[in-house]
Amino acid sequence: MLKFHSSALISTICLMGIVFGARTGLSQTVQPVVRLTTKPTLSKILPFEAEAASRQLPVQLILEAVDESDKPIENARIHLQILAPPQNPWVTTDFPKVEGTKLLDIKAVAPKGELNVQQMLPIRGTYQLRVAVTPNATHTFIPIQKTLTLSVSENWVKYRNFGFLVAILFAVGLVGGWIIGGKQSIPAGEIAPQRVRLLLSGAVAIAIAALLIVNISAELAESGVSTSHTVQGKPQAGSRAVVQSQGLELRLLGDTNTTVGKIANLQAEAIDTQTHQPATDVILNVKTTQLEHEWVVFAYQGIPDATGKLTWQQQFFDGAPHKVEVEVAPHSNAIRKFHPFRVKREIEVEGVAPPLSARLTTLALFASIIAIGLVIGLRQKYRWGLRRMDTDRKL
Repeated sequence: MLKFHSSALISTICLMGIVFGARTGLSQTVQPVVRLTTKPTLSKILPFEAEAASRQLPVQLILEAVDESDKPIENARIHLQILAPPQNPWVTTDFPKVEGTKLLDIKAVAPKGELNVQQMLPIRGTYQLRVAVTPNATHTFIPIQKTLTLSVSENWVKYRNFGFLVAILFAVGLVGGWIIGGKQSIPAGEIAPQRVRLLLSGAVAIAIAALLIVNISAELAESGVSTSHTVQGKPQAGSRAVVQSQGLELRLLGDTNTTVGKIANLQAEAIDTQTHQPATDVILNVKTTQLEHEWVVFAYQGIPDATGKLTWQQQFFDGAPHKVEVEVAPHSNAIRKFHPFRVKREIEVEGVAPPLSARLTTLALFASIIAIGLVIGLRQKYRWGLRRMDTDRKL
């Protein structure tokens, strides 16, 4: 009987230990929170301007995974996707093909729970940042997925220029309506007064010229795309650039050409040439530069994963050649010491003409502004004529 009571007591103690141990483990598993910081601040971020007076810099996006006490979550992996603002059926942006597409997709190791990237934001609107934070070791924290938003306002200069254009088009319609609304004689054999015929002829000529310019520019862009396809062929996902130095081999693999609106696959890899094992005690500095005007599209500094690789996808929204550079440098705590060196390659980017719907929408918008001015001009001229007739009758 004593043995039975002793066994029951021991079983109860073990069961309580298991329960308390499970509660302790659950209490130690934290729920991380993702925090976003930008440089410059949100109010100062503007979309990319190709003809800006000063060179633009990409926006620095800092993602931090912290716990409830605001302490960094260590030994984590952060997966970031940046999605461009959705399409606007009425007013397009400077890069219509970019609207509603993915700009960046990167999976990075975050020992201190932080991901720091620099990304050029090409258009106005609300960007989505889809973030997934997962632990490298199990039961350290609960994985989370979070969607953050980043609103980019249009440059006020664009609104000013658009206002000037609207005013000019409205004035053209207003003056035309005033001229047409006047009392004019119709010469024999003609169907309209001379001023009306001249105005209509000018309007037709302007419309034809606008259509020709729009369609010729689109055809030239499409022919450039076809030529690029003929010369470059399809993207070569297996092509690579390799540099060996000081016992290390640095590889840059991925696509050699891409198209605006589509994502390109890229991968950097560091290998020890003596052991042929992945080099994980290094720092990789990635930078993508547009070659025509030398502005930076994307930049990132981080460490490779356990296989010595850093993989990312990015979109080249400008239809011009780009250069991708990856520099390898020794980690501050690494035993291996060497002088930094880099590998680079050029990416051919195919420009794409704006969609026909966007071109027609813009043309219809400008034509409607002229039509509104024309109607107002006709009405004002008609009312002015009535007032003048009333004045003449009174006299």
